[in-house]
Formats: sequence, structure tokens, C-alpha cells
Amino acid sequence: MIDPFGRHITYIRVSVTDRCDLRCVYCMAEDMTFLPKAEILSLEELERMCGAFIGLGVKKIRLTGGEPLVRRNVMQLIENLGRRLGDGLEELTLTTNGTQLARHAAALAAAGVRRINVSLDTLDGEKFTAITRLGRIETVLEGLEAAKAAGLAVKINTVALKGVNEDEIEDLLQWCGSQGFDLCLIETMPMGEIGADRVDQYLPLSLVRARLKRRFTLAETNYRTGGPARYYSVAETGRRLGFITPMTHNFCEGCNRVRLTCTGTLYMCLGQDDAADLRRPLREGTDDAGLIAAIREAISRKPKGHDFVIDRRQDRPAVARHMSVTGG
Repeated sequence: MIDPFGRHITYIRVSVTDRCDLRCVYCMAEDMTFLPKAEILSLEELERMCGAFIGLGVKKIRLTGGEPLVRRNVMQLIENLGRRLGDGLEELTLTTNGTQLARHAAALAAAGVRRINVSLDTLDGEKFTAITRLGRIETVLEGLEAAKAAGLAVKINTVALKGVNEDEIEDLLQWCGSQGFDLCLIETMPMGEIGADRVDQYLPLSLVRARLKRRFTLAETNYRTGGPARYYSVAETGRRLGFITPMTHNFCEGCNRVRLTCTGTLYMCLGQDDAADLRRPLREGTDDAGLIAAIREAISRKPKGHDFVIDRRQDRPAVARHMSVTGG
């Protein structure tokens, strides 16, 4: 698949559920309304959809949510997709909040998952509960231990939040080094009404990087995982530090990704509202050729880039849907 700007689409992020067992302040509203079951693709439908994308040249699949591991019987999907590894699919991975890892880490490794991203914004227990509204940090730390024991490579994803965790980022980087984890910092994005003032939470990572350089030796690398992060090696920890900067540095020129929601909606860009309904052809009995044609038509509309902007005069998000709806 090649989009109108010559970019090869080889990576799809697939949301398996809009539900989550946390309510992180930058991702969800506290009183979220979740989708009815009839609108959600079955595991079999998700597998068929993934198979179509693999047939079109997708080499990497990342499962997301919500929280993917709260989906009932999700390991069935993961195991079936794992059997595709080496047959078109090169990598199967997932992003998780870590709350279910203690139960699933060994099974993930057995299914062929080799690395995972775990969202963790603080090491302070009280602050963790405040950010997630529902969580206990002990549960996530137990999950991370289980992931290490299973041999999974772990990258910690941290959303940089002004006045919330900006004073912890150096400690998080040091802790990740001690645990053998990479760290990836992410700028907060203007998506969905969440009941919080995201403008006041916005922390440009250019500022964070400058601060970190006072204590750590950061060297640019060519390391890539297929996503938008730009990585540095950290001499003091021996690990990598990534920056995802949708606000301060647009990374769209090399975008190789699309996102499929749990309802079968394909978003060609995280920061745009244009989307394609793939559930309809899937459920109307369209054969694989028809589904593939619908996917190709959607890719032909992939935009050049997103339009995220932090504007203090604007009291609404740039994109109305929540991050949890889009999937990761």
C-alpha cells in the first residue's frame, strides 16, 4: 500500500476494545460511555481484518485499546496472529497500561510477542492514582516484573505533563535504566473532551530534552521501531530515550501507519477526522477482494499530516474523539 505522498503503509495499530480499567486524565473522561457490544468487531472479524492488511503488505501490528488485555478472550486473537509471524507479518506487539500483565505476560511471550509498550507516567503511588483515577501502581510494577521474567523487552511510555510529572522525568529515566527498560516521552495531544485543561498541562519536549542534557549524555541514534519516536542513547543508563513530539516537531513526513478502531473504522491519520468504515463491507458479506478494495480506497485518502496545535484561544480539542477510541 502506497499513499498519495509515496509513503509505504506497513504498520497498523488495531484497537481491540474501547474499554479500560483506568481513566487516565489525558485520555478519558471520568464518566466515559463505552460502545455497545453490537458495534464492536468480534475477535474473528478483527483477525480477518488483520489478515487483509497483512496481505496488503503490513509487516507490523500493534494491539491497543482502551486496554487491550481487558478484552475477553483476547489471547485467542493474539495467539492466532502470532501464527502469522514469519508469513508476511514481522512483528506483533501491544501497548498496555500494565494492570493485566502479571496474568498474561508469559502467554504473550509464548504467542510470539517480543516487546511491549507500557504506559506509566509516575513512580509516585498517590500521583499514579490521581492521574489514572482508579489505579494502584503496585499492580503495574508487578506486571512489569512478570514481563521481565517472561523475557519481554519493555518500553515505558510517559506522557509529559506540566506541573504534574515534569519534576520526575529525570528519576523515571534513571529508574528505567536500572530496570533495563527504554523510556519514551510523549507530548499531550488535543484529543477528546476530558474535563481537564490540557493547555495548562502541555509541556514541550524540546524543553524537557534541554533539561535532561544538563544531567545526561544524549546521543542521537538511527534506532527506529516503526513508530514516530526519535531516539537518543543515554550514556549514563545504557538505554534509549525516545521523544514523540506531535506538537513541537511534526513527524508526518515518514508516517507509515494507519489505525483501526474496535468498531472497524480506519483512521488514516491520528490528527484528522477523515475515516473509512470497514465494518460495513466486512459484515455485508463482502469477499476479501471487496474488503481489500475498501482498504485501498481509504489509503488513497491518507493526508499529508495532522493539524495538532496548542491554542489558548481555543476551548475545544483539535479532534473530538478520545485517544482511547482511536486506539493508542
